[in-house]
Amino acid sequence: MDEVETWLRQWERRLGTGMADPVVQANVGMFRPRRVVGTLCPDDVEQVRAIVGSVVKGVTLYPLSTGHNWGLGSREPVRDGAVVLDLRRLDRVRLLDLDLGVAVVEPGVTQGRLAGLLSDSSYMLNVTASSAHTSIVGNALERGVGLRRQRCEDVAGMEVVLADGRLIRLGNWPDEEGRVVPYGHEVGPALMPLFAQSNLGVVTAAVIRLLPRPRALHLVRLTFDASRLATVVDELRDCHGQRLISGVLKIYQPPESEECVAYCCVDGDPELAALSCALLMRRVERTRLFDDVHDYVGDEQLPGQLRRCLSGDPSWNELVLENWFGTSSRGIDANPGNGYLFFLPLLPFQGAAVARARALVREVCAETGTQWRATVNAISCDVIDLVVSCLFPKAMAAQAHRALDLLHRRFADCGWRPYRLDVDHMSAGGPPDVLRRLKEVFDPRNVLAPGRYEPP
Repeated sequence: MDEVETWLRQWERRLGTGMADPVVQANVGMFRPRRVVGTLCPDDVEQVRAIVGSVVKGVTLYPLSTGHNWGLGSREPVRDGAVVLDLRRLDRVRLLDLDLGVAVVEPGVTQGRLAGLLSDSSYMLNVTASSAHTSIVGNALERGVGLRRQRCEDVAGMEVVLADGRLIRLGNWPDEEGRVVPYGHEVGPALMPLFAQSNLGVVTAAVIRLLPRPRALHLVRLTFDASRLATVVDELRDCHGQRLISGVLKIYQPPESEECVAYCCVDGDPELAALSCALLMRRVERTRLFDDVHDYVGDEQLPGQLRRCLSGDPSWNELVLENWFGTSSRGIDANPGNGYLFFLPLLPFQGAAVARARALVREVCAETGTQWRATVNAISCDVIDLVVSCLFPKAMAAQAHRALDLLHRRFADCGWRPYRLDVDHMSAGGPPDVLRRLKEVFDPRNVLAPGRYEPP
């Protein structure tokens, strides 16, 4: 038995969990399965510190939260030979302050759980459209996008285990009496951003800023022909900039359809929200760009799901996943029928850019015989997160991955790069020499997640 195996077995006995033999795990994206030599599931931060601080030569650790990184690799490490450090058992809500609107949560805390704790309060969580069982911390570290804003904007503090086992707390961390100011920046050179989309430390908790729950919410549905997409995007950009739209504006185009649907949230004080909604509807009706303008109040699945998410409730999201995969979130990676991939480029909030991106996606679909859909997520009045996704029969995995490679190349040629990457395209965009020197400072033995957001 070599030193690595001895170390792993000792920790498995100590934790009472884990797998000593090489593991091949399914992933719904149909990425190449990486060889995993073991999995360790610590119960608390002190165990994480002990594991990280005790690694022997030849051990690399790949931390994950709940592992529901669907379409981007799920639980797969970037490289072969890692020990997965599964943090799902770190699932404490350490602090919930409903006077200030702040929570301190560990990586195993799901958005469904925290949303449930907030359900009767004046605050809500910035939830995503993904499963209620996804990790808040994991998604925030990947800079995921909620229905209200990008999740990294929710983070006001971090607890990090460094590669030598030291524990540091960054940002606005609660003091011994639980006092905290939910401010998302540090004094002086900011260290917190170094631990998002990186392999410089293991984040074991985060301070999450909550949102005041709006007292009224309107969801305005706009339908229009795809031929008017560029003009509509420019019109809605101005509406967004003039604060007639709250949260993340979404534009969908169903496959094989030339009709697009935009959903605009208008919320706040009941009287103000009603006036803003009426103003938005009058304005867009005057443009004559839209075939229908409607203040949606029904219970159809997609707008109903959006209304709930905008209100901080992700409970309907499971229905969408079950319709796609025929199983709950636990079975998505191993489902026998469908695979799923994401491509997530950032675009300027301009009609011409969105129309060009739509044309690129259609070109790739035609070349590869695959079907991808692009959803516009306007995360500010400047930037669009274009969610390009492919639900494909697993027999067509090779074509789907060829399409993914083409999308990366074609969008890069236009200057539009993804803000979040899958395990097969995991190269960081910063200066390689600076990134390598940072890795040498924080993790000189290259213990943590080799290959994750590193220079090519």
